[in-house]
Amino acid sequence: MATKAIMANDDGQPKKRQMPKLFENTVGTWNEFTRFLSDVRAEMRKVVTPSRREVQATTTVVLVAVFIFGFFFFLVDNIFKFGIDRLLHRLGGI
Repeated sequence: MATKAIMANDDGQPKKRQMPKLFENTVGTWNEFTRFLSDVRAEMRKVVTPSRREVQATTTVVLVAVFIFGFFFFLVDNIFKFGIDRLLHRLGGI
């Protein structure tokens, strides 16, 4: 009876045996890591490899977009260059 009174908390419940803090942290970290790996595995199952036709189509779209944007920026750059050259010429520069 005396040992039960010593092992009881304030609310009358028996105390749980406490693990060392380092062991508790290690177990928690391991559980997080295994949960992470199971999440990775679940996500990898959702991955679908595109077909050759899909890859060719998206590559074509990207290349066309690169050339269109390249041409656009070439035009904008030349317009700004022309405007700055005219402005400097009027201000008595080159």
